[in-house]
This record gives sequence, C-alpha cells and structure tokens, in this order.
Amino acid sequence: MRLKSTIAAVLTAAAAVAPASAEPRHVYTSMVLEAFATKVECPGIDVVYQDLVKKAQDMQMPDGTTEKVRQAIAYMHTGGKMGQKQDDDLMAEVAVATQAIDMDQRRLGMSNWCEEHKKTLAGFIRPKN
Repeated sequence: MRLKSTIAAVLTAAAAVAPASAEPRHVYTSMVLEAFATKVECPGIDVVYQDLVKKAQDMQMPDGTTEKVRQAIAYMHTGGKMGQKQDDDLMAEVAVATQAIDMDQRRLGMSNWCEEHKKTLAGFIRPKN
C-alpha cells in the first residue's frame, strides 16, 4: 500500500512539472481552414505552408498533421476531387470548422471577415507578390 501511494505521489509531481500538453487538433484544424479560406475569399492573400507546419510543431501536433488537415480540407471542399479523405474525426473537425467560418462570414460580412482574419492570421498569410 505504501508503494502505491509513493508511486502516485511521484506521478503527480511529474505531471506538475511536465510540459503543457498539446492543444486539441480541432483548434489547429480550424486555424488552417481559416487561413485557406482567407486565401480563397480575400483578394491579394497567400498562405505560407511552412508557417502552418511550424505552428503545428509549436502546438505539439504529431508530424504530418498539417498535410493531413490540408488533404481533408481539399477533399471536403472539392467534393472528393482533390485531397484525400482522412479519418472520420478529422473530417468531422473540418465540417464543424467550415460551418463556423460560414456563420462568421455571414455575420460579419465578407469584407469585415477578411479584415479581421488578416490580423489574426498574420503569421500564416501574406500579401501576394
């Protein structure tokens, strides 16, 4: 019994000093979709793919997350003509993020939405040259 409580105390202490866990993938999925939507919907904007990869690393996402998210977005937004279908959870995340973006665009109007996202996504989008 004493060993179990000692192990529990050690694990609790280790958890307290461990680095913060990764943010949920759906947060990253939404951000990537917003970046690509800004590229498509807002004139003169381009997405910097490598910056999205760096953000995924900063958020402690598994390697390959950016490409999986990109493939899922392409698949869903082209009706399967581009990209590749991903696991059901990721496809659901893209669907929910799509609905949220659509609602925001309707609520704010496209020009206001573009201006807002140019600011919030400044690290991932850039003016086209």
